[in-house]
Amino acid sequence: MSVHLHWFLPTGGDGRTLVDRHAYTDGGVKRSRITPVSGIRAPDIEYLAQIARAADQLGFEGVLTPTGTWCEDAWLTTLALTQHTERLKFLVAFRPGVISPVLAAQMAATYQRISRGRLLLNVVTGGDSTEQKRYGDRLDHDSRYARTAEFLSVVRGVWEGKPFDFEGEHFQVAGGLVALPPEPRPEIFFGGSSPAAGPVAARHADVYLTWGEPPEQVRKKIEWIRSLAEAEGRTVRFGIRLHVIARDSAGEAWTTAERLLADLDEDTVAAAQQALGRSESVGQQRMLALHGGQRDKLEISPNLWAGVGLVRGGAGTALVGSHADVADRIEEYHALGIDHFILSGYPHLEEAYWFGEGVMPELAARGLLEARTSPLAGVPAANGRPPSAPGGAPLLLSGGR
Repeated sequence: MSVHLHWFLPTGGDGRTLVDRHAYTDGGVKRSRITPVSGIRAPDIEYLAQIARAADQLGFEGVLTPTGTWCEDAWLTTLALTQHTERLKFLVAFRPGVISPVLAAQMAATYQRISRGRLLLNVVTGGDSTEQKRYGDRLDHDSRYARTAEFLSVVRGVWEGKPFDFEGEHFQVAGGLVALPPEPRPEIFFGGSSPAAGPVAARHADVYLTWGEPPEQVRKKIEWIRSLAEAEGRTVRFGIRLHVIARDSAGEAWTTAERLLADLDEDTVAAAQQALGRSESVGQQRMLALHGGQRDKLEISPNLWAGVGLVRGGAGTALVGSHADVADRIEEYHALGIDHFILSGYPHLEEAYWFGEGVMPELAARGLLEARTSPLAGVPAANGRPPSAPGGAPLLLSGGR
């Protein structure tokens, strides 16, 4: 079976560093940046369009767009980018607690018609009460997951194309409907590592997402969700969220990883770890436990590097190595049951080319990736390196309509 490869749209900003362009927050109060940030790129539509076009041309199936108060709105940004791409799907992350489920169902239906069927949905319940309160949401962790379950019941019910009634603790709907149900129905991606999250995934998710933990931990998660889904009479597919640093040789890749660490002084790491440690997200706590904030314990499994998680929330691990090394690890996760790989790298434009021109051919040669005609098919790659403009700068390709 082929793998499904997705890239990431950095709608909160991008650059050649792991240091967040935003100040850290403490109880909602901004603190001064400890380490100066250089080499950052604003998430303007022109730059995001370059990344989206590159992903489309290289053969990625879709791109994940995050949600939160620190980034651009995913619905508006990606719908604009559908006009700059041809085939690329958009995995739109959104929070079910801050929007009506009937309105969300209507928005998804409209999006499918405008984009000609290129919408995927990533439901983010939310693991940080401080951020949830910025949206006016004061529910506790487990209650948020209960609300998500009701939300998805309403969305799927409304998509049936006839008036839908629902009476729950969090939502009461009388005659909910959309004028025209979406065609095709957007697949629902959902993640969560807590006991409260598992039943929601089993009943409602098409694809269950995990962050990039070592293979044995991922295997146990898959078994957990699969057993819950079987009890519901359902089948759930699986995906994983990882960063990636792939180069012509393993040495080059690890040198790049070490360069990313060079921007991080001890005070910056300590401040980030303290802030991340307050998260209610079980998945976030599992990410932090992989490295314990220690720089000397970052290769937690062969080619799996936890350096990103020293200062970044969410997905905190990266596949690092030669193109063959990275393909090996993808093949290993795929053998466990992972079909969808949602990848990213700093900066996202250049790393898309490193992966697309280096790792994708490896995966195709192993029968793990279906061939796809690409506008770049006739452009020779220099040993897997991104196409370059004069002076060695990445060539920013244009395309789409």
